[in-house]
Amino acid sequence: DMLKGKQGRFRQNLLGKRVDYSGRSVIVVGPELKMYQCGLPKEMALELFKPFVMKKLVEDGVAHNIKSAKRMVERVNNQVWDVLEEVITDHPVLLNRAPTLHRLGIQAFQPILVEGRAIKLHPLVCTAYNADFDGDQMAVHVPLSVEAQAEARFLMLAAGNIMKPSDGKPVCVPTQDMVLGSYYLTMDKSDAKGEGKIFASKDEAIMAYQVGEIAIHALINVRMFKEVNGDKKSGIIKTTVGKII
Repeated sequence: DMLKGKQGRFRQNLLGKRVDYSGRSVIVVGPELKMYQCGLPKEMALELFKPFVMKKLVEDGVAHNIKSAKRMVERVNNQVWDVLEEVITDHPVLLNRAPTLHRLGIQAFQPILVEGRAIKLHPLVCTAYNADFDGDQMAVHVPLSVEAQAEARFLMLAAGNIMKPSDGKPVCVPTQDMVLGSYYLTMDKSDAKGEGKIFASKDEAIMAYQVGEIAIHALINVRMFKEVNGDKKSGIIKTTVGKII
């Protein structure tokens, strides 16, 4: 009886173990993130990086010793959040979604502190994880040593894992609302506000759109610049603000 089943010795203690410096939460979409970033809930980040925060508090002279640093972290002083921001800069975390069926099931991300209790994930990395946002959960792990951090940063960062290891095809392909958004942004409409206007540069056209002078789908004439064999050449093309963006 001690060996069999989920609570038995094999499955409970030998095949998989609970590890320190790890957490778990529901994932939600974070389209404002860069591909190599993930949103880490503040409470979770503070618990995961607690020893690093305590060490930094002592180093900066904010706390006299480890004991007072621990007390500050437990009481969540305002200074603790500033130190946490410093600590997580350039300290990648690993995100894993079960079942881990191929190597892209674990990838490294640069953590960004977010409010709430959910982990934010960039939509383009969902395909690799086979993840969606209907209640999926993911585990977070903190690489501790400098070597582990370097490996995470250079080998496991999500922005560097854009091909399937099996066949070399791209795994980060836009789907669903990303495709629809790109299509909507680049379409043009006749008789839209500001149609036929001429602009001296891309920036001028974007500024005109921002102040409401032209519609995003209006066909406009814009002077574009291009360097050919060291010479700067320019010409007027017919385009829309959406296509420029």
